[in-house]
Amino acid sequence: QVQLVESGGGLVQAGDSLRLSCAASGRTFTDASMGWFRQAPGKEREFVAAIGRSTTTVYGDSVKGRFTISKDNAKNTVYLQMGSLKPEDTAVYYCAARSTAVIFTTEQMYDYWGQGTQVTVST
Repeated sequence: QVQLVESGGGLVQAGDSLRLSCAASGRTFTDASMGWFRQAPGKEREFVAAIGRSTTTVYGDSVKGRFTISKDNAKNTVYLQMGSLKPEDTAVYYCAARSTAVIFTTEQMYDYWGQGTQVTVST
């Protein structure tokens, strides 16, 4: 059974940095893509970033230049390093994974999901 477990969320101030982690178990995702989505209250789930095999990455427009996604294949873990955080980054952040290395920005293309971790950015 595949499980994705996020950690690292919390309450920070605007301008701070935060790193989210997503540990996968049940299968390896070395040759698969993993991503991060977020959902703010009253809004639809939004694509944040994704990483495929090796160093192929894609970012949502609202986080480009501020967030960095990376993957440690030995630990079967994906990270989201978030910098220059803004109040509008406040949301529940979800880790997602799909069985192939092709990167997609739509949530329907992901097979596995974590339970989410709350990130709150205060002014």
